[in-house]
Amino acid sequence: MTIALHGYRYSVYSWIARLALHEKGVTYTWTEVDPFSENTPASYLAIHPFKRVPALVHDAFSVYETGAITRYADEAFDGPKLQPAEPRERARCNQILSIVDSYAYWPLVRRVFSHRVFRPALGRPVDESEVKRGLEAAPKVLAALEAAAGQGQYLTGKDLSLADVHLAPMIGYFVLAPEGLSLLQKHIRLSHWWSALSNRPALLATMPQLPQAPP
Repeated sequence: MTIALHGYRYSVYSWIARLALHEKGVTYTWTEVDPFSENTPASYLAIHPFKRVPALVHDAFSVYETGAITRYADEAFDGPKLQPAEPRERARCNQILSIVDSYAYWPLVRRVFSHRVFRPALGRPVDESEVKRGLEAAPKVLAALEAAAGQGQYLTGKDLSLADVHLAPMIGYFVLAPEGLSLLQKHIRLSHWWSALSNRPALLATMPQLPQAPP
């Protein structure tokens, strides 16, 4: 059995896929793919025609789209179950996954993290208006996640689920911006959740090493 994950080292969605595999205890190989390169190998385009990341190849089976990858990893491999069996917890897990993709990714990662943290580290121009727009949108997103979170240790109850796996990397990037950390700390449930999850071994093992800001 061979399992290969193709991804971009800084991609939050690649981080999510890696985290899911680590939580399942799955051993895999990593192939670096830069989705921004003009010279994407034809072999990768045969796997992912839209030239994005990540993509998973398991023997002769390939799948792309992060939600499909993490659900497949949960169902195809041994290890702790990452999707709740109880219908309401499972619905809440899927709801949080949808919130993450539809409403959290763009303001938290593409606007705040990218322009406050990532682009300065690469020495690239920063658009402060993008940071402002992200910070304006973030409170509504965080409030929705606060309201959706259950009362257990994790977002959907007493066990880790894909809701935690998908949200944690987004929050991990968002709080690297001082303004992001300040906003998160206004939400008690999410703050407690992040304090515990941010020290989880799998999250620390998969956390990307970001470039160092130029002097």
